[in-house]
Amino acid sequence: MKNDNKQSKQKILIFQQNGSGETKINGLRRYGKDLFELEVINIDKILPPVLDDTRAYLPRNISCDLVLDFLRHNDLSTDLAALCAQKDIPIIASGKKIVGEKSITPPTCCGLPRLTGLGNYGEYFGAPEFEVEIEDGKIAGVTVVRGAPCGASWEVARRLIGHPAEDAARKVGLETQFYCSANPAGWDPIYGKSPVHFAGKIHSKQLKKAIEKVLALL
Repeated sequence: MKNDNKQSKQKILIFQQNGSGETKINGLRRYGKDLFELEVINIDKILPPVLDDTRAYLPRNISCDLVLDFLRHNDLSTDLAALCAQKDIPIIASGKKIVGEKSITPPTCCGLPRLTGLGNYGEYFGAPEFEVEIEDGKIAGVTVVRGAPCGASWEVARRLIGHPAEDAARKVGLETQFYCSANPAGWDPIYGKSPVHFAGKIHSKQLKKAIEKVLALL
C-alpha cells in the first residue's frame, strides 16, 4: 500500500475485549503503513451478562476520526454507539445488531462497502478489491487494492501465484476461511451464512470479477 503526500493520518480509536480485535489491529498496523494513528482501549475484566451502567469501562469523551468496535458485550457496544452519535463520529461495528445514527454494521469486516466519510480506512479496508495478472492461464500476480483488516486478503493473494486462473476464485474462497478471524459459530439469518463463510464468498466473488476483467482483454 502506497501513501502519497496528500493523505494525512487518520486517528482511529479501537475498542476490544480480551484481545477480540487483535488480528485486525495487527492487520491495520501491517497493511495500513503510516496512514493511521491507532489508539486501543482494552477492556479485559470479566463482566456480568447485563451492564446497567457502562461508565466504568467506557470513556466519557472521545476525539478521533473513526471508532472500530470489536467489543463482545452488547451493552458496551450500545452505549459506545450512542457516544459516537453524540460526538458525530462514525463507528464500524461489524456483525453487530446495534442501532445508532453513526453506526455502520456490515456482516463482517470484509463486508464493508465503500462509503463516504470513512477516510483512509474506508479507502483501503473493507470488501476486497483485487487486480490480477495472468500468464499462460495461471495467476502471475495479485495486487490487493482493498482488503480485510485482519489481513486475510493479503495472505490468500500470496497463495494464488502459479495457480490456474480458472480455479483461483474457488481456491481463494477456501483459503480465506482458513485465515478469517471471525467467529465460525456465528450465523447470520439474513445472509444464511456464518461470518467465515460470508468472508470466503465475498473474496471469491471479488477475485472472480478481477479475473474476468483481465480475460476480457486477452
